[in-house]
Amino acid sequence: MNIILLSGGSGKRLWPLSNDIRSKQFMKIFKTKDGEYESMVQRVYRQICSVDTEANVTIATSKAQVSAIHNQLGNDVGVCVEPCRRDTFPAIALATAYLHDVKGVSEEESVVVCPVDPYVEDEYFEALQELDRLADDGNANLVLMGIEPTYPSEKYGYIIPTDKRNVSRVDTFKEKPDLRTAETYIRQGALWNGGVFAYKLKYVLQKAHELIDFTDYEDLFAKYDSLPKISFDYAVVEKEKQIQVMRFVGQWKDLGTWNTLTEAMEESSVGEAMLNDTCENVHVINELDVPVLCMGLKDVVVSASPEGILVSDKEQSSYIKPYVDQLDQQVMFAEKSWGSFRVLDIEDKSMSIKVTLNPGHRMNYHSHETRDEVWTIISGEGRTIVDGMVQPVTAGDVVTMQAGCRHTIIADTELKVVEVQLGKEISVHDKQKFELED
Repeated sequence: MNIILLSGGSGKRLWPLSNDIRSKQFMKIFKTKDGEYESMVQRVYRQICSVDTEANVTIATSKAQVSAIHNQLGNDVGVCVEPCRRDTFPAIALATAYLHDVKGVSEEESVVVCPVDPYVEDEYFEALQELDRLADDGNANLVLMGIEPTYPSEKYGYIIPTDKRNVSRVDTFKEKPDLRTAETYIRQGALWNGGVFAYKLKYVLQKAHELIDFTDYEDLFAKYDSLPKISFDYAVVEKEKQIQVMRFVGQWKDLGTWNTLTEAMEESSVGEAMLNDTCENVHVINELDVPVLCMGLKDVVVSASPEGILVSDKEQSSYIKPYVDQLDQQVMFAEKSWGSFRVLDIEDKSMSIKVTLNPGHRMNYHSHETRDEVWTIISGEGRTIVDGMVQPVTAGDVVTMQAGCRHTIIADTELKVVEVQLGKEISVHDKQKFELED
């Protein structure tokens, strides 16, 4: 089964744990059987591989998320990188061209597209296999998964099928409605449109060529920033006549707000937190190295991270986005392909960062024009390369780099470093990368 997972958005409704680099699908809040925590993307990828060990998974995402994907899933997963955000039709067109032109997938093979962050059980992925089979049969150009609604939601578009069979023709699509209209749709037998569908590769390639002037994947990638922003629903789905919908009645949750996310949490707190006996329906997610104490609270979510602290009534937490849009701050935590970093302190002419490198990984070999750097090794063993000179490092060692010198650090074991940046202009854009000779 060929699967394209759409991974986009900044997840501002889940601030302060999410930001432009660390979207909601990378937050590790779901407890596994071995007591560790996994993220939405790790959970979905694990579930896919358990249902279909031969699945060919490609994640369509922005450049900002690539490092986090490799950090959490490894380097074997396929990634189709969007040069910039252009909504779902350009993203799906690019990923489809990537499968055909780069991965060599035949035009006759079917592809399933779904979001990377639903909270579902294995039955959902078994349903994706059936969706894939229906697309492969070729009785329709598009086969949608329609989610059996559990309440009249204003968050989703609706699919109205022609009858109540498990697989039906689609009569019409409806936009996201108000509550009263949603109730009417449900009485008409409507299904939620969860953005899950399947098609043969040649179908979307043909649609892409009809709407975009390009030759192949490389050409489409080069022209990507000039493409109009348009959703796949508007560009393709709502214009297609040969279209089916397959009902899905299993568990499916869109964990897009703190209210819905906490419903899926198996325990009341993640991180260091204490709740007294008078707390009711309170959830705490704490990423700071300080304790959080909650007393006498009801229907409240508390989230603490280096980005900030949220204390909110659960229902009110759904309206967080306009307030987060007013914030303009340095990204304080991010996962990279080599590990992660957390900003500890920001001054006028300095910034201190705690860096964790995974064993066997290294930073890019790079230099800075306007700042000096000092690395203090606090644990682990590794090697630094400064202007070509290799030096072993261990806990207690200090390495100084002047502006302009080329440098990197390699972790032989897990390596933790405090990096102090010093200069009049400290910017994430002040970085030039170089090839590292063996």
